[in-house]
Amino acid sequence: MSLELEFATADVFTERRFAGNPLGLVFGAQELDTAILQAVARELGLPETVFVLPAEAEGADIRLRIFTPAVELPFAGHPSVGAAVMLARRLKHAGETLVLEEAAGLVPARLTRDSTGLPVAAEIEAPLPFAMGAALDRAAIAACAALPEEAIHVNGHPPLLAGCGAAFAIAEVEDAELLAAAMPDLAAMARYLPLLPTPPIGLLLHTPLGIGRRRARMFAPLSGIVEDPATGAANIALAGLLLHLAGGSALLLEVEQGIEMGRPSELYLSARREADGAIRVRVGGGVVAVSRGFVTL
Repeated sequence: MSLELEFATADVFTERRFAGNPLGLVFGAQELDTAILQAVARELGLPETVFVLPAEAEGADIRLRIFTPAVELPFAGHPSVGAAVMLARRLKHAGETLVLEEAAGLVPARLTRDSTGLPVAAEIEAPLPFAMGAALDRAAIAACAALPEEAIHVNGHPPLLAGCGAAFAIAEVEDAELLAAAMPDLAAMARYLPLLPTPPIGLLLHTPLGIGRRRARMFAPLSGIVEDPATGAANIALAGLLLHLAGGSALLLEVEQGIEMGRPSELYLSARREADGAIRVRVGGGVVAVSRGFVTL
C-alpha cells in the first residue's frame, strides 16, 4: 500500500515568486526513517527540504528536520524563516512567535503579517551564539572558488571557519566583479574542506557594497548544493563575524544574494553582544507560497 505525503513549496528571502531561495516542506513523515527522508529531499531537488514533525523539546511548537539533497543539517536559516511563515499560515497561528525545534537547538521566530493578518515574513534567531573557528589557507580557499589567490581579501579578515549552529568557511573578495567571477571547484573543495577541524557546510564569499550592505554567494557542492540563492545560516555567521571584528554592542546588515543566479534575495540581519560577551544573531525576510502537492512512497 502506497503512502502519500503532502508537501508545499515556498520562496524565501523575497517578496515575489521565482526569486529568493526555494524551500520544500513535507508533512506527515514522522514514522519514516532518515534514509527515506533523505531520498525524498533528493527527489524534490530543492536547496533544502524540511520535514515537519511533532515537537519533542519543552517550549517548542514544532520540530523540523532539514535536508539538502545530500545531507541533513543541524540548523539552516532559510528553512527556519520559510517554515515559520508557512506553518503559521497552515496552523492559523494567531501569536506573534513560533518556536522551532531543530537539531542544533530551539529557534524562536517572530512573524510579520500583512494588513489582512496573513504571515508574510519572519525573523529567526540562531540557536547558538557566534563561534569563530580556525583561519584557513588563502590559496586553498581561492582554489575552491576558482579565483586567483590575490582575489581573496585579507585586510578585513583572513578566510576562516565560523557559525552560529552550522559551520561555514567565510572569505571576503575585493569587489562585486570578482565575486561574480567565482565558481565552485568541486575537486579543490573535496581535497580541502572535509579535512578541516570542523568540515563546513559550504563556502560563503562576500564583498562590501557600502555601509551596512554586502553581496554574497555560497557554494556547497559537497552538501548537494552547487550554489545557494540565499543562505540564512551562512550570513548569520557573517553578521556575527563583522560584529566580532568591529567591536561595539550591535550591528545591522543587509545582504543581497542570488544575483548571479537570477534569483535575487534580500536578507536582513542584526547582531548583538550580550552582557557575557556572547554574540547572538537574527535573520529575517519575506516568504511567498508557490506550490502544493503529494509525494507518493
